[in-house]
Amino acid sequence: MAGKLKIGVLVSLRHDMRDEIKKVRDLGLGSCQIASWDPAQRTDEVAAEITQACKDFDVEVSALWTGYPGPSTWNFTEGPSTIGLVPPEYREMRVAALIQGAEYAAKLGVPATVTHAGFIPENPHDPLYEGTIDALRQVASKCKELGLDFCFETGQETPITLLRAINDIGTGNLGVNLDPANLLMYGKANPVDALDILGSHIKGVHAKDGEYPTEPTKLGVEKPMGDGRVNFPVLVPKLKSFGYKGSLTIEREISGDQQIADIKRAIAILEPLC
Repeated sequence: MAGKLKIGVLVSLRHDMRDEIKKVRDLGLGSCQIASWDPAQRTDEVAAEITQACKDFDVEVSALWTGYPGPSTWNFTEGPSTIGLVPPEYREMRVAALIQGAEYAAKLGVPATVTHAGFIPENPHDPLYEGTIDALRQVASKCKELGLDFCFETGQETPITLLRAINDIGTGNLGVNLDPANLLMYGKANPVDALDILGSHIKGVHAKDGEYPTEPTKLGVEKPMGDGRVNFPVLVPKLKSFGYKGSLTIEREISGDQQIADIKRAIAILEPLC
């Protein structure tokens, strides 16, 4: 069907990537993002295994999600001082880590790399803002040199703050990896409304569901798709109206049999919308 969106799933970089890629195909899917936090796993051997497995199972990798060293505390109290490129004490090593991740993405032939930039200040005159933008520009410039898009996963910042950062970095190869659940879980936006600000910049999507936060220090709760507040029957058509043609990459932040059951449930919800 012309214009049909692909459904994918988020997998983790491991030393047994053939099995991971096979799991994607076993779910009946042809797309995935690979999440990578440990640079020691980004070897030539693993890259070759991914490339061969993708050919064998007819799976494409839409992006490499790249993490970074140092602490990352996913809450409202320690999060601003530990996540992404906002904390000055971690910037240099994290820029290096994200550039290394971009080089690995290029080796894999993946079109984009994705990360959480952190709690980008809403005030552009905040003392942390300029340094954060400069650090992100270093990473984005390297991605551009490698022929990659550099995408910001939504979450810690309001949509308009993210749009301002994209404009201020200005390298021309920037995009958004929309995680609608994160916008809710961080209390930053209704994801359907956020498309009015970010829609034309979206180059990837995490199909994930969640709730607004109700405790001042804790994020909202991630939920199985259909149990949270993300209105996928409205969100997906609206994404298409902005010209989005990429994958809807299912993310479920648990493990084991229940994760597989929830992924299958998400596939059943998304298929009629694609």
